[in-house]
Amino acid sequence: MSTQTLVQLEQRDNFIGRHIGPDASEEKALLEAVGATSLEDLSTQIVPADILREEFLEIADGRTEFEAINYLRSLADQNKVFKSYIGMGYNDTIVPPVILRNVLENPGWYTAYTPYQPEIAQGRLEALLNFQQLVCDMTGMELANASLLDEGTAAAEAMAMTKRTVRKNKSNTFFVDENCLPQTIDVIKTRAEAFGWEVIIAPAAQAADADVFGAIFQYPGKGGNVEDFTDIITALHAKDALATVATDLMALVALKTPAEMGADIVLGNAQHFGVPMGFGGPHAAFFATKDKYKRSIPGRIIGVSIDAQGNQALRMALQTREQHIRREKANSNICTAQALLANLSSFYAVYHGPQGLKTIAGRIHRLTDILALGLKKAGIKLANDTWFDTLTVITDDRDAVIHRALAAEVNLRLDSAVTVGVSICEKTSAADIAELFTIFLGDAAEDFNLDIYELDAEVVAADATSIPADLIRTTEFLTHPTFNSYHSEHEMLRYMKSLEVKDLAMNHSMITLGSCTMKLNATTQMIPLSWPEFSTIHPFAPKDQTIGYEKMIDELDDYLKDITGFSAICMQPNSGAQGEYAGLIAIKKYHESRGEGHRNVCLIPRSAHGTNPASAQMASMKVVVTNCDELGNVDFADLKAKAEEIGDNLSCLMITYPSTHGVYEEGIKEICELVHSLGGQVYMDGANLNAQVGITQPAYLGADVSHMNLHKTFAIPHGGGGPGMGPIGVAAHLEPFVANHAVRPIDNESKGQGAVSSAPYGSASILTISWMYITLMGGKGLRKATQHALLKANYLAKRLGEHYPILYSGNKGLVAHECIIDLRPLKEQTGITEVDIAKRLMDYGFHAPTMSFPVAGTFMIEPTESESKAEIDRFANAMISIKGEIMAIHNGELDAENNPLKNAPHTAAVVTGDWDRPYSQQLAAFPTKNLGAHKFWPSVGRIDDVYGDRNLICSCPAIENYED
Repeated sequence: MSTQTLVQLEQRDNFIGRHIGPDASEEKALLEAVGATSLEDLSTQIVPADILREEFLEIADGRTEFEAINYLRSLADQNKVFKSYIGMGYNDTIVPPVILRNVLENPGWYTAYTPYQPEIAQGRLEALLNFQQLVCDMTGMELANASLLDEGTAAAEAMAMTKRTVRKNKSNTFFVDENCLPQTIDVIKTRAEAFGWEVIIAPAAQAADADVFGAIFQYPGKGGNVEDFTDIITALHAKDALATVATDLMALVALKTPAEMGADIVLGNAQHFGVPMGFGGPHAAFFATKDKYKRSIPGRIIGVSIDAQGNQALRMALQTREQHIRREKANSNICTAQALLANLSSFYAVYHGPQGLKTIAGRIHRLTDILALGLKKAGIKLANDTWFDTLTVITDDRDAVIHRALAAEVNLRLDSAVTVGVSICEKTSAADIAELFTIFLGDAAEDFNLDIYELDAEVVAADATSIPADLIRTTEFLTHPTFNSYHSEHEMLRYMKSLEVKDLAMNHSMITLGSCTMKLNATTQMIPLSWPEFSTIHPFAPKDQTIGYEKMIDELDDYLKDITGFSAICMQPNSGAQGEYAGLIAIKKYHESRGEGHRNVCLIPRSAHGTNPASAQMASMKVVVTNCDELGNVDFADLKAKAEEIGDNLSCLMITYPSTHGVYEEGIKEICELVHSLGGQVYMDGANLNAQVGITQPAYLGADVSHMNLHKTFAIPHGGGGPGMGPIGVAAHLEPFVANHAVRPIDNESKGQGAVSSAPYGSASILTISWMYITLMGGKGLRKATQHALLKANYLAKRLGEHYPILYSGNKGLVAHECIIDLRPLKEQTGITEVDIAKRLMDYGFHAPTMSFPVAGTFMIEPTESESKAEIDRFANAMISIKGEIMAIHNGELDAENNPLKNAPHTAAVVTGDWDRPYSQQLAAFPTKNLGAHKFWPSVGRIDDVYGDRNLICSCPAIENYED
């Protein structure tokens, strides 16, 4: 019998040891290597004494995976999954199982990072290019991006793009069609208010006579009506105003394209193409425009280029628009995309193809026609006489209709005292239409004897005009072979697998991206995503149907308050950048409430996160950058001088802690006190919260607001460039100013405030992941995770520090959770650049660390707590081996230009082809002895970025380019 106690046996079964890489013996070896006796000893050496806290988290001890998943199941069971006819931009849909299992539930897709290293991201880049082609085809526009966060934020981006695009038009007013989705109007109003613009909300026809710089129309409208906006758009163009059309991809299968009406921008939510509703997200918004606006379009664009061998290769194009290059002058924020969800929608289109989509859309429309005809026969009037999938029904017994609907576990859209709405979806059946007749007619349904198939025959015979003849789609779409080749499950499975194997993700090797915290995304945490009790809930479902969701969110809310020290959490922002924007808006409104609306200057240290300046600009703030000292700390004297010079106009300081330089600021409390003394607020960027959890708190440091990247610190996977979640924590005085929601108000002090995202809880379904992570780890586990993040970063810094200069470290020579290695001296010596090293790492089977941020010519490296000593050593050995190659170039043993680094990465085709290089194929492809088991072959050689931008192609190339 074992001598271990029951407590000891239960502890061995907890999740902490599975999340944190090393066992006790490895932990001891790591501690010895960095000169510490324990995790607590290491913490006292690294973290400034005035901010380091003893264990303080009140979060209970971690549960086992079995316990946590069963408890979450008990919450899920409290949700009620009703048939949803609510519509309003969210429709129930069928996720093809082959896509559900092999993409959404596949770590090869969901653990990849944003494709900044395109040579090892060709699979998801092709899927995203397919998405762009899909959007261009459906909308008729010339150019589409690779997704945005949601329809509401896409509409706000369209308004901002319109304003910076028009030249002669000096109006500060934007027109919004009253038939736009109410959540979209809510988000537009919030953004317009931040910029000081006016918004007119009125019938679409009035836009032609309004003095506006742009307008947005909904097609079909909220109530289902289908209108032609051609004449209105022509009138807008005559006054140098631009027209945006918000639409639905499924409707565009049947409807004339917005491009044919003259639209300048077309946007919407791609959720209707095979993505679960998920109580609001995540879903990919689409955004398309004319080619002449390509340098103004927000979001990332996938473009076609060539590699070093002249082969077709994909990459993110026109990055000079983006915040990581242009900072506060950027017109695009790369961190506002939903890559995984865009991939799901593109695969849905590939799997069904144009004929399959026509069948689905045709069936949806036919069932809507049948419902409309039957209701009319029963004497019930409709508010709209045109439609695709949505009817607005006028009823004199609305309450009774609603009562019958809820009794049948059906949700209708509640419009007014005399109308209800019905949106038909892919899941709707003939039996469901019969049930709707009963709901609307009650006992009288039997008197009318409405037979579905007789009504169908009557619809066909009547050649119904529910879509006006001049608005019926006549143009072809999805003619590219990719959308016409993979309709059997075998072929679809193999196509998706062929893309997956081109991409390096966390299921292959560690990804050491500094500031991006690529940690373990545990399988247990991902399982609830597919539960219908979480995935098929409409974001505007009645609250008594979402009790389990609300409890889970409330518990996560409490967890995050405990972790951050703030009094309130706003869950709405659905990306880190969106969290920054939401937090700055709260600060802005707080100042305005005190009669200090003139405070509009945001201080940002050079060590801050890259999205900060762009977010400040979105909140209509002026940015003043402050310097850092030679050790990477904020230059307090410079900060103080600039803050005092700004004086009463100081709105806030945006500071990242620990800084992106990888150090804990010794004077963070003093910095916060300075800003407060001048009447400003402190926004603490949560990008590096993984180095705070359980050992200190943003509120304890003096911050007033901070966002939490749940896709970094709290284990939501990056999904190849989205989804993310960026809820904000705020101090009590800011609580009344955080985002709320016009359609489904959140019960807190911020009632009456506008929305920053389309859904009240942002991408609510993925909150289950962070809830699971914290529940599994418990308070003690979270502190240990942070300490292990510090331990591993310092171990890696110590190993690499013998070969590369460590740019910044604390006064004891230790870094925080990440380190920066300086590659500039090697460049000066040998001509080898940070790009060369990044590409060479691919030959060793690794994704490069964060490159040239926050300091040009460097790598920022973050191993996270999840990696084992063996994996960290493997990465360190690769970097050390590469240093040896660089020195061989310096010593003349390898050619200065024709060498393994300048030619990296090496594809299998190159290595096995005619070889005429002055180094061996072995060195090219297998530079270390133990690489065999970890070999990853990049599918293309080094990509020519300049060629791609000079020859911009952002749609699917001819099929010949895909052939071997």
